[in-house]
Amino acid sequence: MTNRIHQLFQQKEGNILSIYFTAGYPMPDDTMTVIQHLAEAGADMIEIGFPFSDPLADGPVIQQSSQVAIENGMTLQLLFQQLKTLRAITQIPVILMGYLNPVLQFGEAAFIKQCHDAGIDGVIIPDMPLSYYKTNWKQLCAQHQLSNILLITPETTENRVLEIDDSSEGFIYMVSTNSITGGNKELNIQSNYFDKIRKMQLKNPTLIGFGIHDAASFNHACKHSSGAIIGSAFINHLSSNGISKESIQQFVKNIRP
Repeated sequence: MTNRIHQLFQQKEGNILSIYFTAGYPMPDDTMTVIQHLAEAGADMIEIGFPFSDPLADGPVIQQSSQVAIENGMTLQLLFQQLKTLRAITQIPVILMGYLNPVLQFGEAAFIKQCHDAGIDGVIIPDMPLSYYKTNWKQLCAQHQLSNILLITPETTENRVLEIDDSSEGFIYMVSTNSITGGNKELNIQSNYFDKIRKMQLKNPTLIGFGIHDAASFNHACKHSSGAIIGSAFINHLSSNGISKESIQQFVKNIRP
């Protein structure tokens, strides 16, 4: 399988910046505007969260954005309608991230096909068991050139990391902490974990997420992986500064001048 995610990691070995935001936040029609401004500002990859009422892994910032998006009427069906113009706007990799329950309600096969039709390159479903992915998703994802991005944490055993690496396509999402998103501001305490994963020489590259919020934490993560994922800090920025081109360009510049 080769898609835009694979091409990105082939072309750029490090310093990769992936930015997460919630679809339909702050306003229901903001999704495509945020994507366009992020791409123009120099983000390497974009993760779009589709909201869910019970986001177990998300901290208060992303939970609040999901609640607002739901109140705004954001659904998977509406998101796919918005994404019809995605590839007229940008060719950088785009990933959908969310929970299994709304995907089951939408229909798994329909969800994967809609991702393919919209030009989505990968999906992250944090609460989907690996065994379930292998049984129900792996073949469909391969047929539609869709990378399934799996997560590891400091508590993931080495054998489990190797199993996840074997089943991954694209990259591995290396969660910096066992807490919720936005919860870990002291990445230096995780250096042993980061070093252990790097020494395992996995076949997939890694990106570090949870707690990346400024240039210092981004640079620290890049020392231990191919790059980093920023979510809560960007949503906070949108809440305070809006979604204008200038606002989003300034956010990216502050992370990676």
